[in-house]
Amino acid sequence: MKSLPENVSVQADDAASKVAMARSHPWRFLASAMMAGLWIGTGVYVMFSAAGPFFASDSPATKLVSGAVFAVALTFVVFAGAQLATSAMMALPLGAFRRVISWWSAIWTLLFIFVGNLIGSLALAWVLIQSGMFHNAATEAMLDGTLTSKMAHTPAEMFFGGVMCNILVCGAIWSASRLRSESAKAIILFWGVFAFIASGFEHVVANMTIYGLGILGAGTVSVSLGAFATSMLWVGLGNLVGGMVVIGMGYLFISGPQGQNEADGSDIDRDAAAPTLDTKEQRVPLNDDGRFADKFAECQPQPQRQAQTAAQQQAQHQSQVEAQPQGQSATRAASGASAPAPVAKFQQD
Repeated sequence: MKSLPENVSVQADDAASKVAMARSHPWRFLASAMMAGLWIGTGVYVMFSAAGPFFASDSPATKLVSGAVFAVALTFVVFAGAQLATSAMMALPLGAFRRVISWWSAIWTLLFIFVGNLIGSLALAWVLIQSGMFHNAATEAMLDGTLTSKMAHTPAEMFFGGVMCNILVCGAIWSASRLRSESAKAIILFWGVFAFIASGFEHVVANMTIYGLGILGAGTVSVSLGAFATSMLWVGLGNLVGGMVVIGMGYLFISGPQGQNEADGSDIDRDAAAPTLDTKEQRVPLNDDGRFADKFAECQPQPQRQAQTAAQQQAQHQSQVEAQPQGQSATRAASGASAPAPVAKFQQD
C-alpha cells in the first residue's frame, strides 16, 4: 500500500497528465470525458432496470439493489479509463496545491471534463430512449420517482447531498489509488459507490443522464432546463467541496509538507528478506532499522561520519591486502624487513 505522501504525489501527477493531454490532444481528451459520461450513465440505466421492479412494489430493498448495481459505473471509469469530473475535483486541486499545475489550468481542465461528461451523458440518454427500455412500466416508474424526488430538493439539500456524495466517491478513488491489487481496488470502489447510492446522495454526472432522460422525453415527468441547470450548479458545487476540500485538502494536510519523510501511520511495502528497497531506477540499500542508508548517513554528526569513513577505508585496505597473492605478500614482507636499516643508519648519523 502506498503511503499518504506517495498517494498525494500520485494524484498530483495525474493532474499534470490531465492538463498535458487536454492541451496536446484536446479531441482525444474530450472523447475520454465523454466516455466517463457514458459509463456513469451505464450505472443509471442498469439501476433503473434492475431496481425498477423493487421500486414499483415499494420494496425496502430498492436502495440496496440500486447501490449494488450502480457500482458498475465507477468500476468502468477506473478500469476502462475515462476523465470523470467528480474525481478530477480531487486530483486537479491537489496538483495546483503541489504547484505541479497552475490554478488556471486546473479550472479550465475541470470545466473541459465537465462539458465532455455532459455531452456523453446526453448522447447516452437519447440512445436509451431510442432503445425503448423505458416502455417497461417498472423502469419508467423508477425514472419518474427519481426525477420527482430530485426536483423537490432545495438548493441547500442539493449542495450538501453533493458534498456527501463526493466524499464517498473521492474517498473510494483515493483509497483505490493507494492499493496495488486490482481486485482490492474493485472492492473499495464498489463500497464507495454503494454507500452514496444507498444513501440517496447527489452525483452531478449521474444527474446529467437522469435529467437528460426527462428533458428528452423519457417518462411522464416534465423537466425544465431551469431545473436541470439548478441541479448542475448546486450539486456540482457540493461535489467540488466534497472532493477538493474534504478529501483533497484533508489528506494533503494529513500527509504533511512535500518531501517530508515521516511515518503516516500506514504500512509501507518492504521485502523483509532483502536488505534493499526496490525502485524503478535502482536498489536503495537499507540499514537494519529500515531507513535509507544514504539519508541516515546524512543525518549523522560530522565527526561521527568522518570516523565511520576512516574505519570503512581501513577495512577496505585490509581486505585488499588479504586478497593479494602469496608472492606479493612475501615480497612486501621482505621489503618491510629491510626498512629498519635506513632508520638505524639515520640514528647512528
